[in-house]
Amino acid sequence: MIDMIEKEDSIISEEEAAQYDRQIRLWGLDAQKRLRGSRVLLVGLQGLGAEVAKNLILAGVKGLTLLDHEQVTEESSRAQFLIPVGSEGQNRAEASLERAQYLNPMVEVKADTERVESKPDEFFLQFDAVCLTGCPRDLMVRIDQVCAQKNVKVFCGDVFGYHGYMFSNLGPEHHFVEEKAKVVKPSEDANDRPEAKKPRVDPTETTMVKKTASFCSLKEALEIDWTNEKAKAGLKRTPADYFLLQVLLKFRTDKGRDPHPGTFAEDSSLLQQIRDDVLEAQGLGSELLSDNFVSHCFSEMAPVCAVVGGVLAQEIVKALSQRDPPHRNFFFFDGSKGSGVVDYFGAK
Repeated sequence: MIDMIEKEDSIISEEEAAQYDRQIRLWGLDAQKRLRGSRVLLVGLQGLGAEVAKNLILAGVKGLTLLDHEQVTEESSRAQFLIPVGSEGQNRAEASLERAQYLNPMVEVKADTERVESKPDEFFLQFDAVCLTGCPRDLMVRIDQVCAQKNVKVFCGDVFGYHGYMFSNLGPEHHFVEEKAKVVKPSEDANDRPEAKKPRVDPTETTMVKKTASFCSLKEALEIDWTNEKAKAGLKRTPADYFLLQVLLKFRTDKGRDPHPGTFAEDSSLLQQIRDDVLEAQGLGSELLSDNFVSHCFSEMAPVCAVVGGVLAQEIVKALSQRDPPHRNFFFFDGSKGSGVVDYFGAK
């Protein structure tokens, strides 16, 4: 897909140069050109989706398609700043379109009101990156597998109360460049002191280093064999949010929705039962996820959406621009602690 991007018109207009001046200074003209040639599909226009959309539009992708078949409700618009007041009953993607487009007229923003489940495989292959929010586990796995065959970058993310996550699959070989401080070799006329003959890092000079990172599929990342000795050894270092994600995705599959404050007692009991079932099925103990997790995973919280949406959009920008090392392959955020962690799961 990067080859396709680079074949497009590579001339940046004066208007674009002015609009993206700060970004070009930050990550360079070549990175901005790649970003400018990229088309992204964003599925799900709740609070997290709005944050991702805002950041991608301001960054200057070529096109962004907002896909969501759901209608605006009072709850869904609380953390969603792209939806105007009084839009209840309208389609979420269409209600978000005007404010999204206003952020940056240079980006082609479209609204698609169809169900993502109804889209054929070919639909996803017209994009350079696909970002899935609010989707069932099996659907995310299916789209990830489809996109992997054609080197379409895949990102997934959700916010559940105080908790949020993002996952990325950039393929078995993702190439990028990283800016490093330049190593200066000693001059030939250096004196006889040993330290003068050693290479040194010059912080005032930098050089671009080409690197490669490998990723696995979402299915592999979610289906760790915890009977494996290597996996067992790393269990104590595994963030509890990894198992929380498994529980919440199972809840979404079983109920066709996320935990809702209006049915807190019922959903809390079901979440604890799913926790026991999910961990037992993997040969793990329920103590890996303490009982109080149910108090922190209801609804979307706007501040958590802002943090996770910022990181998610940042990773999409990095992947499309091929600039800077990507997160491999999960980012988990715990708003109750105000901290996040990056961790890798799946085949290396």
